[in-house]
Amino acid sequence: QVQLVESGGGLVQPGGSLRLSCAASGFTFSNYGMHWYRQAPGKEREFVAAISRTGTTSYANSVKGRFTISRDNAQNTVYLQMNSLKADDTAVYSCRALGTYGYWGQGTQVTVSS
Repeated sequence: QVQLVESGGGLVQPGGSLRLSCAASGFTFSNYGMHWYRQAPGKEREFVAAISRTGTTSYANSVKGRFTISRDNAQNTVYLQMNSLKADDTAVYSCRALGTYGYWGQGTQVTVSS
Protein backbone atom coordinates (compact mmCIF):
# COMPACT_ATOMS: atom_id res chain seq x y z
CA GLN A 1 0.00 0.00 0.00
CA VAL A 2 1.40 3.37 -1.05
CA GLN A 3 1.73 5.93 1.71
CA LEU A 4 3.14 9.44 1.93
CA VAL A 5 3.03 10.74 5.49
CA GLU A 6 3.96 14.34 6.18
CA SER A 7 5.06 15.60 9.58
CA GLY A 8 6.78 18.58 11.16
CA GLY A 9 4.13 21.23 10.72
CA GLY A 10 2.98 23.53 13.47
CA LEU A 11 2.74 27.09 14.68
CA VAL A 12 5.81 29.27 14.31
CA GLN A 13 6.47 33.00 14.66
CA PRO A 14 7.43 35.12 11.65
CA GLY A 15 11.13 34.74 10.97
CA GLY A 16 11.18 31.26 12.46
CA SER A 17 12.01 27.90 10.93
CA LEU A 18 10.40 24.51 10.48
CA ARG A 19 11.50 21.30 8.84
CA LEU A 20 8.85 19.19 7.18
CA SER A 21 9.30 15.50 6.49
CA CYS A 22 7.47 13.21 4.10
CA ALA A 23 7.97 9.50 4.73
CA ALA A 24 7.21 7.26 1.76
CA SER A 25 6.38 3.59 1.56
CA GLY A 26 4.85 1.12 -0.87
CA PHE A 27 6.81 2.16 -3.96
CA THR A 28 10.42 2.51 -5.10
CA PHE A 29 11.17 5.92 -3.66
CA SER A 30 14.48 6.41 -5.46
CA ASN A 31 12.72 6.14 -8.84
CA TYR A 32 10.43 9.07 -8.15
CA GLY A 33 10.75 12.81 -8.26
CA MET A 34 9.43 14.36 -5.07
CA HIS A 35 7.55 17.61 -4.78
CA TRP A 36 6.15 19.87 -2.09
CA TYR A 37 2.97 21.82 -2.70
CA ARG A 38 0.96 24.07 -0.43
CA GLN A 39 -2.60 25.34 -0.24
CA ALA A 40 -3.58 28.39 1.75
CA PRO A 41 -7.19 29.01 2.82
CA GLY A 42 -9.25 30.24 -0.10
CA LYS A 43 -6.41 29.76 -2.59
CA GLU A 44 -5.47 27.13 -5.12
CA ARG A 45 -2.74 24.64 -4.42
CA GLU A 46 0.64 25.88 -5.58
CA PHE A 47 4.02 24.36 -6.28
CA VAL A 48 6.69 24.98 -3.65
CA ALA A 49 9.74 22.86 -4.44
CA ALA A 50 10.87 19.72 -6.23
CA ILE A 51 13.80 17.36 -6.21
CA SER A 52 14.49 14.90 -9.00
CA ARG A 53 15.69 11.32 -8.70
CA THR A 54 19.23 12.58 -9.22
CA GLY A 55 18.96 15.44 -6.73
CA THR A 56 18.29 18.38 -9.04
CA THR A 57 16.16 20.93 -7.21
CA SER A 58 13.76 23.67 -8.23
CA TYR A 59 11.77 26.21 -6.25
CA ALA A 60 8.90 28.61 -6.56
CA ASN A 61 10.14 32.20 -6.70
CA SER A 62 8.26 32.99 -3.51
CA VAL A 63 10.38 30.57 -1.46
CA LYS A 64 13.71 30.65 -3.29
CA GLY A 65 16.54 31.39 -0.90
CA ARG A 66 14.43 30.57 2.16
CA PHE A 67 13.36 26.94 1.62
CA THR A 68 15.55 23.92 0.89
CA ILE A 69 14.31 20.57 -0.36
CA SER A 70 16.36 17.43 0.16
CA ARG A 71 15.89 13.69 0.07
CA ASP A 72 17.29 10.64 1.81
CA ASN A 73 16.76 7.60 -0.37
CA ALA A 74 17.98 5.27 2.38
CA GLN A 75 15.19 6.55 4.63
CA ASN A 76 12.61 6.96 1.84
CA THR A 77 12.06 10.49 3.05
CA VAL A 78 11.95 13.93 1.51
CA TYR A 79 12.44 17.07 3.60
CA LEU A 80 11.57 20.72 3.31
CA GLN A 81 13.65 23.06 5.46
CA MET A 82 11.79 26.34 5.78
CA ASN A 83 13.61 29.40 7.12
CA SER A 84 12.65 33.05 7.48
CA LEU A 85 9.00 32.10 7.51
CA LYS A 86 6.37 34.71 6.71
CA ALA A 87 2.65 34.91 7.37
CA ASP A 88 2.10 34.27 3.65
CA ASP A 89 3.70 30.85 4.09
CA THR A 90 0.72 29.73 6.17
CA ALA A 91 -0.84 26.76 4.37
CA VAL A 92 -1.32 23.02 4.34
CA TYR A 93 1.86 21.53 2.91
CA SER A 94 1.62 18.26 0.98
CA CYS A 95 4.22 16.08 -0.66
CA ARG A 96 3.79 14.44 -4.02
CA ALA A 97 5.65 11.57 -5.63
CA LEU A 98 5.83 11.72 -9.41
CA GLY A 99 7.10 8.89 -11.57
CA THR A 100 5.40 5.99 -13.24
CA TYR A 101 2.44 6.96 -11.09
CA GLY A 102 1.60 9.97 -8.98
CA TYR A 103 0.88 9.88 -5.28
CA TRP A 104 -0.13 12.53 -2.74
CA GLY A 105 0.16 12.76 1.00
CA GLN A 106 -2.55 14.11 3.28
CA GLY A 107 -0.67 17.25 4.25
CA THR A 108 0.55 19.00 7.37
CA GLN A 109 -0.55 22.41 8.58
CA VAL A 110 1.98 25.23 8.84
CA THR A 111 0.83 28.40 10.56
CA VAL A 112 3.09 31.45 10.72
CA SER A 113 1.75 33.93 13.22
CA SER A 114 2.82 36.04 16.14
